[in-house]
Amino acid sequence: MQSDGQTVEIGVEALDRLMPMHLLIRPSGHIERVAPTLARLQQGRDLVGNRFLEMFELRRPRCNLHRVADLRAIAGKALRLQFRDPPHTSLKGILLARGDGRGFLVNLSFGLSVIEAVQEFHLTNGDFAPTDLAIEMLYMVEAKTAVMEESRKLNQRLESARLAAEEQAVTDMLTGLRNRRAMDKVLARLTANGTSFGLMHLDLDYFKAVNDTLGHAAGDYVLQEAAEILRQETRKGDTVARVGGDEFVLIFEGLTDREKLMNIAQRIVRRLEEPVVFQGRVCRISGSIGFTTSDFYDQPDLDRMLSDADVALYASKHRGRACTTMVTEELLEEANMAAEGEDMPAGGKPAARQRH
Repeated sequence: MQSDGQTVEIGVEALDRLMPMHLLIRPSGHIERVAPTLARLQQGRDLVGNRFLEMFELRRPRCNLHRVADLRAIAGKALRLQFRDPPHTSLKGILLARGDGRGFLVNLSFGLSVIEAVQEFHLTNGDFAPTDLAIEMLYMVEAKTAVMEESRKLNQRLESARLAAEEQAVTDMLTGLRNRRAMDKVLARLTANGTSFGLMHLDLDYFKAVNDTLGHAAGDYVLQEAAEILRQETRKGDTVARVGGDEFVLIFEGLTDREKLMNIAQRIVRRLEEPVVFQGRVCRISGSIGFTTSDFYDQPDLDRMLSDADVALYASKHRGRACTTMVTEELLEEANMAAEGEDMPAGGKPAARQRH
């Protein structure tokens, strides 16, 4: 380099600091020296002694380079090139002729591929010149990445909170079962899709006596035990919902076989009769069930199905509790007659609808 007519020699260390991705080419076209950052890209392979044109493929400017003399034609021009061998890292740079016919100096950089290169070769700030704008870009990318990561985490937390709120909105907090809102959504989906299903309405017998004699804490415990029995006796895809104090609705998607449903209901009734021990005291309940199926109707109507299952439930209560009744035409006719007063007791309510 000339300064006031004098030649200023730049030492190797200074050159590496100013241009950490340069290389020197001898007049013969062989690589004489490789700067440290550029050497790291080859991951142990030594470029020194190899011909420059055999190690690099020129992409721009597009011209045929076969001889060392051809390099002079691209001196001073912006270059786009890449390694011929994997990983074929893309580079940009400029080639300059060294004085006194000593060959060429090629200063390279990553250009737009700097982010991929930093990730692939684990480069740090020390691999770039202090004045390299790539450092500023990397700082910006790092800051953006940090912001995006925080944004991602925030979105995850918001999504988790949303899902938790949605789950809470359809869950009975005491038993962990579905609630009436969830039941309505499931029934609406099944009828809209034309999916067949079985529907049970269950009411606990003697539950009021537990609350009255042992207190609400015992009652809550009994409800939780009953909920666990219902979970165990139904399939994973079935819906079990608590729709009242001691009332439950069970929905069996795709199951309308009345014999199978009767077996399930009877099994539930038997298990509910098992005594529950709360703080050393025995709680005794049972369960009454009424059920119907969607294929019992020409056109399933949710309100009617729920009403008919309720009629069957009250029939089970009237039969002495701890039993199961399925909806039939005969049962519905009897219920209609009772509602019209043909079988009305002195209290003014149909006997089949008195609950205890």
